[in-house]
Amino acid sequence: MSEKRATREAYGETLIELVNEGHDIVVLDADLAKSTTTGKFAKVYPERFLDVGIAEQNMIGIAAGLSMTGKTAFASSFGCFVANRAIDQIRVQVCYGNLNVKVVGTHGGISVGEDGASHQAMEEVATMSVLPNMTVFVPCDYVEAKKVVRAAALDVPGPAYIRLGREKFPIITSEDTPFVVGRAVTMRLGGDVTIIASGALVCAALDAAVQLAGSGVDARVLDIHTVKPIDAEAVVAAAKETGAIVTAEESQVHGGLGGAVAEVVCRECPVPMRFVGMPDHFGESGKSAELMAKYGMTAADIVRSVGEVLAMKRA
Repeated sequence: MSEKRATREAYGETLIELVNEGHDIVVLDADLAKSTTTGKFAKVYPERFLDVGIAEQNMIGIAAGLSMTGKTAFASSFGCFVANRAIDQIRVQVCYGNLNVKVVGTHGGISVGEDGASHQAMEEVATMSVLPNMTVFVPCDYVEAKKVVRAAALDVPGPAYIRLGREKFPIITSEDTPFVVGRAVTMRLGGDVTIIASGALVCAALDAAVQLAGSGVDARVLDIHTVKPIDAEAVVAAAKETGAIVTAEESQVHGGLGGAVAEVVCRECPVPMRFVGMPDHFGESGKSAELMAKYGMTAADIVRSVGEVLAMKRA
C-alpha cells in the first residue's frame, strides 16, 4: 500500500479513455476543471467539454438536456457545491426524468483539509442516496475510482452520483479486484465482527483489522463502493456470520453508509452496531490527518468501536 493517489485523479483520465473507445460522452464543469481534473479531458476533447462557470444549477439543466439527445453527460464540481446548490435540478430534472446524467462531486469528506467547512462535503452521500433512481458511488482508491467512472458510464443507464476526494490515499485494490455495481468487495475474511467501510475509511478499516488481529479478534472487512443500491446480501451474511457490525465512512453519521447498512440489519438480522463517521458537526480548516483524528475517523476509532460491539455481542 505504498503508492498514494487521489480518487479525483482517476476522473479526467477515465473520461478520455471512454471517448477514445467510442462512447458518446460530454463533460460539463462549474469553473473548477483543474481541481476536478476534467481539464485533462478538455485539452483532448474540447468540443465535448463545456465550462458553465459558477452556475451549478444551470450546469445540471444543460447536462439533462444533452442526455436527452442520447449522450452520456458527466457534470462535475466540488461535492459541497454541486450536491447542495443544484439539488432541486438533480431531483426534478435528472432523477424524476431518470436521465443519463452522472453527477461527480470531488473534494468529498473532511480530508479536503485546509479549505475548511464550506468546502468539505460531508452530507452529499446521504442527500444523494434518498433521491429515487439515483445510484451512489464512493470508491476507496484511485484504481476503484477508475472502475466506478467506467461503470457509471457503461453499466448505469440512469442517474449516478460519484464522490471523489482531493487527498492522496493508499491504493489498496488492483485491476484484478472484483468490481460489480451494487456488490461489496470482501477485503479481508473474518468471523468475529464485520467492518463495513467506504471511501477513505476502507484503508483505515484494514489497518484496524490488522491491529485487532494482534489481540485475537478476527475482523471481516467489506468495501462498499456502491452505497446505493447497498449490497443487502453481503450485509445480511455479515450480520449472521459475525454477529456484530461497525460501519466506517468519511461523512455524516446521519444517513449515508451507516444508515443504509442499519436499515438492512434492522429489517433482516438485528445485531450490535456502531457507526464511525462525522459526529453531527461541521468541519474546520486543518491538516487532513489531524481532522480525521479530531473527529473520530481513524483506525483507532474503528478499533474502539469494534470493542464496544463485541462487548454487546458477548453480553
